[in-house]
Amino acid sequence: MSSVPDAGDRVESLERLAGFREEFYGCLTRRADTLFELVDAVLCADGPVRTLAGLSLAPEHRRGHGALYDAVNNGHVELGRLRRAVAGLPLPRAAGGRIVLAVDVSPWLRPEAHTSPRRLFCHVTGQTRASDQRIPGWPYSIVAALETGRTSWTAILDAVRLGPADDDAAVTAAQLREVIDRLTGAGHWQPGDPDILIVADSGYDCARLTHDLADLPVTILGRIRADRVLRLPAPPRPPGTWGRPRRHGGEFRLADPATWPQPACHTSTATSRYGDADARSWNRLHPRLTHRAAWIDHNGPLPVLEGTLIRLQVEHVPSGHDPKPIWLWCSAVDLDAGQVDRLWQAYLRRFDLEHTFRLLKQTLGWTRPRLREPEAADTWTWLLIAAHTQLRLARDLVTDLRLPWEKPAMTGRLSPARVRRGFRNLRPKTPLPARAPKPGRPGPGRPPGRPNQNRAPHHHVGKTVLRARTLTQRQKPEG
Repeated sequence: MSSVPDAGDRVESLERLAGFREEFYGCLTRRADTLFELVDAVLCADGPVRTLAGLSLAPEHRRGHGALYDAVNNGHVELGRLRRAVAGLPLPRAAGGRIVLAVDVSPWLRPEAHTSPRRLFCHVTGQTRASDQRIPGWPYSIVAALETGRTSWTAILDAVRLGPADDDAAVTAAQLREVIDRLTGAGHWQPGDPDILIVADSGYDCARLTHDLADLPVTILGRIRADRVLRLPAPPRPPGTWGRPRRHGGEFRLADPATWPQPACHTSTATSRYGDADARSWNRLHPRLTHRAAWIDHNGPLPVLEGTLIRLQVEHVPSGHDPKPIWLWCSAVDLDAGQVDRLWQAYLRRFDLEHTFRLLKQTLGWTRPRLREPEAADTWTWLLIAAHTQLRLARDLVTDLRLPWEKPAMTGRLSPARVRRGFRNLRPKTPLPARAPKPGRPGPGRPPGRPNQNRAPHHHVGKTVLRARTLTQRQKPEG
């Protein structure tokens, strides 16, 4: 939780912001001046970003809308260098100095973009499960570091677009591995520090993430569906018995309390938002894996991945509906009551990433441009990540320019949208490496009355690579 910074902290924060702006400009290897001014226009524009061309009217963008679109479509960002620059900045920490990372997928919906390639059917949540939809778009897997306390700030560390031929679980595991390698290289984690906690929602296979990242200092915490069936530890083998020893114990049906044994820990915590939070945990429960779906390509015996199962039940929720229990599975075992409480509290902080998605889409205009090529969408996505990073670095430097109906807020306690409101006054104190535009003359364009002879091809939506779903299909000889 941020407090009012002193003069020395403000100078250090300003130097850090200035250094990142210079490093960000160095990451722009093509159309650098236009892209840099485009990010400044996003940071300093009045109100939410409605259109990409509208940013050319901001005073911070000294070029026309033609140069703006040309930069987004043909510009280039050195993503490896930018990723390292973002990872090298200070990170928020949880209790005990632990790093908490949240991973989630947010779609850039393009339902009518028939000429845009590599679109997938993205899941869009409705008010009820029956109203959920699958809409064509570009899904992005985003990793961010979480803070403690009630806040809407996160530190975005990486974004990867999922393609039609990608295995989503494999891409996520590789993305997390690269993020952790960069954090380790930047000195944020050292041997002896607490394991990095990775928080995921119910759409992720926590068991597979645990298996794929077993060689890294991480702990996986994810939500699981309320209809899952886990297995208890295998009972000790009686002496003198024959045959193969059991690998799984009895069933633990989340929907059937009759199958629940006595919990290992049981705590009750009073919260100001949800009332009393009742947490129960069971030790060393594991899912029973089969050679299907995510494990069809696994060679040899399937592993037994034991973890801690947590059931969280709150007294009430802000919406007024009857609260439903939340089931969490953690890859760590033998946890005490204090560790269990810190885990479910860290999971509740995962919803801060939803605030970041809403800021990117509704305020910074992430999904507003109607770009055709996915590479241009990647460029625009990373430009907004650079903009969001600058807002995070400037949170202790700007003054509150609140509207008459808004409550006053202390410096360091401003929301990202209110920090953006004051960034225009801070910008002259930071480096402005973009050069002045040179006078030019627009091209002739297509002659009037002559139709476009090069029609863009239409592309299908969905996965293009299908894997064998059963062992029989996988072992069937080709040809």
